[in-house]
Amino acid sequence: MSLATRLFELRLKAGQSLQQVADAVGVSKAHIWELEKAKTENPSMALVTRLADHFKVSVSFLVGEDIEAPDADVELQRMFRQAHQLTDAERAILDDMMKSLLKRRQAG
Repeated sequence: MSLATRLFELRLKAGQSLQQVADAVGVSKAHIWELEKAKTENPSMALVTRLADHFKVSVSFLVGEDIEAPDADVELQRMFRQAHQLTDAERAILDDMMKSLLKRRQAG
């Protein structure tokens, strides 16, 4: 699940308006809307931290890096467990491969 989706769901679950969240974290209502609609990329780490604190969740949960989250992808969990068995050199190769795939996706 994306940051946009998590943020939207957390806000609805808390019963808060865009303005309430914006006021709580010190940004504009429009900026929260843009985050929820994935219209803005790379929010600052400070903002992500304030949002996580506001909703009482971890930063890793908010940005979708919590492999133990209830909605985590089962296939990614399996791959993560298997990666623990790799050597540092093998992990570096895997990291390079992932970067290459993502770069190719952005170019295409």
